Amino acid sequence: MTEPLPSPRPSWDDPAGRADLVLESVGEGPRLRADAVRNSARLLEVAADLVTLRGAENLTMEAVANGAGVGKGTVFRRFGDRAGLMMALLDSHEQALQERFLTGPPPLGPGAPAVERLRAFGSAVLRHEQAHRDIYLAAQTDSRRRRTVGAYRLRLSHLRLLLGEARAGGDLDLLAHSLLASLDTALVDHLVVREGMSLERVESGWYALVARCTGAVAPDGR
Repeated sequence: MTEPLPSPRPSWDDPAGRADLVLESVGEGPRLRADAVRNSARLLEVAADLVTLRGAENLTMEAVANGAGVGKGTVFRRFGDRAGLMMALLDSHEQALQERFLTGPPPLGPGAPAVERLRAFGSAVLRHEQAHRDIYLAAQTDSRRRRTVGAYRLRLSHLRLLLGEARAGGDLDLLAHSLLASLDTALVDHLVVREGMSLERVESGWYALVARCTGAVAPDGR
């Protein structure tokens, strides 16, 4: 069902030194009791409804508390802060994307050559995050936090694996981080909204980066 993950010190010629990639949460925190899970689900349901009605930029902890009929402190205790709430809202969207690149059909999922999967991964992330851009942008107020949550680490491990399979040279950890940085929601939003670039141009840039990293030819021949 899942695909192999390189060990912390991978040897790309040794398939025995691999584990499994599994779905990861966007948020953080300990496993909750059943009643706490139900309460959290109710708070997230209210938050999702408010995002639909008012937009993510107008969502407040107080509004969620009022909508759920609880004190504001309850919302803060569960999610920590507004960014934590936004990360929790992203979970269902993020896990749908994870399922596509971990177990979905090729070229995004298993079964296609590594370079094709790398290209498809960038395209999928760009279009997925643009479709949910308000929530992703609202959740990315703390750059240190978003690079430590499970969802980011899963993306990182996935890219590192594909880069190894494509025999990319250099430090694969740094290369994977650099590639993910080029897909950062805030950067892509700036390029599209402020710089007037089309999403297709950003996507073409991703193909060119993959080509430079792997020595493959980009779809447009660059």
